[in-house]
Amino acid sequence: MKLRQFLALALAGVLMGILGANLWKWQQQQHPVAADSTGPDSQLPNFTLPSLDHSQWRAEEWRHKILVINFWATWCPPCVREMPLLDRLQKAFASQDVVFVGIAVDDADEVKKFVREKNIGFPILLGETRAMDLMVRLGNRFNALPYTVVADHGGTIIMRKFGEVREEDLQPLLEKVTQGH
Repeated sequence: MKLRQFLALALAGVLMGILGANLWKWQQQQHPVAADSTGPDSQLPNFTLPSLDHSQWRAEEWRHKILVINFWATWCPPCVREMPLLDRLQKAFASQDVVFVGIAVDDADEVKKFVREKNIGFPILLGETRAMDLMVRLGNRFNALPYTVVADHGGTIIMRKFGEVREEDLQPLLEKVTQGH
């Protein structure tokens, strides 16, 4: 990758992060998305996406697990920053029926390289345009990255998080939901 392309992508990532944070604030003011909302948006929809090895991954395979879905891209600085946390929490909660899944909105080769270099241990799916549609169905009206959704054992969405997820956002929720089951 040429320096000019790299700088353009880096600038785009920074602008997306800033824009995403501002859009999230506006969306929460204008169209709040409550984690305990009722209706069709409160259930995790069925979807199928390819994994990095091109096998098809179906959401219903994990329906009876707690599912943490993170939409991300390699060119998105907050996405890259949160990956080590997500990987660490996956390891900490793996024995408690918690499954983390990353859905990359990115070039497959870049995603494979990133996962290999960072040694990410949870499944990564390739979403492309289908990921954008899925994000909208899950409440992300602006397709801003990163975006994290948590669904309980029955597929009910219990958390939606716009922007970089922090340990204090996710760990207490996972502790609570794993103790209650």
